[in-house]
Amino acid sequence: MTPPPRHPYLDHPAPIAFAHRGGDAAGLENTTAAFRRAVEAGYRYLETDVHTTADGRLVAFHDPTLDRVTDGAGRIVELPWSTVRRARVGGTEPVPLLEELLEEFPGARWNVDAKTDAALGPLLDLVRRAGAWDRVCVGSFSEPRVARAQRLGGPRLATSLGMRGVLGLRLGSYGLPAAVRRSAVCVQVPQHRFGVPVVDRRFLRAARSRGLAVHVWTVNDAERMHALLDLGVDGIMTDHVDTLRSVMVERGAWA
Repeated sequence: MTPPPRHPYLDHPAPIAFAHRGGDAAGLENTTAAFRRAVEAGYRYLETDVHTTADGRLVAFHDPTLDRVTDGAGRIVELPWSTVRRARVGGTEPVPLLEELLEEFPGARWNVDAKTDAALGPLLDLVRRAGAWDRVCVGSFSEPRVARAQRLGGPRLATSLGMRGVLGLRLGSYGLPAAVRRSAVCVQVPQHRFGVPVVDRRFLRAARSRGLAVHVWTVNDAERMHALLDLGVDGIMTDHVDTLRSVMVERGAWA
């Protein structure tokens, strides 16, 4: 029998399909349009990133600057929301506030990568105001950042391991002594790192022994999706939402 999830955020039939940055539909990553397309395709788990503006507004955006994907420019943390809101992703779509996305898609669950320490306070304040404890999982490459999020949010908040925790889990899978934060509910990792496999049966066993779900990013190839699902991962994050949906429908795993 499959054990119950450690947190309501994961209360969904596995494997979970995540729309990474909304699926990068037509290059419109992290926009309301991209997330809407994913939700209309049946996705219930959406991945995004957050930064804070100079006046403390929490925006769903990956990069520290507007330059790569919008017609604007400058570091978000140095710009007021009144400026950031005028930028257009792909020249057409506005940069959304995370608060707007939670309201727009009330049935969705969000994996939120807190890109800076400054984003943590506004993010947790938003989760509290929205009563979204069961809908948000906070992640980061920074283990100190997610550990701090856990301390501030308490057991109501779902968090993933940061990279230090991933390394500890990988070392532990080989029987080497390593600390792994016990309050995390999942581990989110690339299939490979620097050409070295991260996700294999040994890693999955180590994660399962600690009650951690394993989510793999960012997988856009159908063959790799099949291989990971055969391995038994608990979730896949993809930019190609149609491809992952087709793979999971084919396997009878689309929930």
